[in-house]
Amino acid sequence: RAGVKSRYIHSEVKTLDRVEILRELRLGIFDVLVGVNLLREGLDLPEVALVAILDADKEGFLRNERSLVQTIGRAARNSEGRVIMYADHITDSMQMAIDETKRRRALQMAYNEEHGITPKTVIKSREKIMGQTKVADSKKNAKVYAEPMPGEGAIAADPVVQYLSKEKLEKLISQTQKQMEKAAKELNFMEAARLRDEWMSLKNRLAELNQGPGK
Repeated sequence: RAGVKSRYIHSEVKTLDRVEILRELRLGIFDVLVGVNLLREGLDLPEVALVAILDADKEGFLRNERSLVQTIGRAARNSEGRVIMYADHITDSMQMAIDETKRRRALQMAYNEEHGITPKTVIKSREKIMGQTKVADSKKNAKVYAEPMPGEGAIAADPVVQYLSKEKLEKLISQTQKQMEKAAKELNFMEAARLRDEWMSLKNRLAELNQGPGK
């Protein structure tokens, strides 16, 4: 309504869709990501400059000291990161989270001053972001060959793979896909991208088996 582009992410959003949404956030396609009980951990993106915590004074599992500290930490990768907690009053959990954040910040500032470090936000190119989140393309490009990244594709490159039966290859593909989705769910983009290359290479090998010799 206010002209702010936003997206939602919640438990019913599939793993690879979550990666795609986070990619779009990093690329600036939209400005606000509304998370429902999912943004306490794993969202360590330098592009996140502001975290807003609604109903911060509603005590409970998602608003205790630990959860608040975790949520506040989502802005830690940006040198200009800010956190706003919306509440009618300051709860004990809020105060403890604020105090803990101040303590950590003081230690970090002292360390930076001692070692002459000036905090800077890591700015990654569009190509780098696309490469790290390309696992999100798996659901779209399952039939498209993807050239593995240099130094990767260890499983698919193993000579033993060339002699696997169709059944064993299908099992290996299924295992690799589960590992890929697990890494994506944990927002481990680099590992998910590596496994995506493995998965695509194994799929290509299976397609060759299905095609058969001389076809």
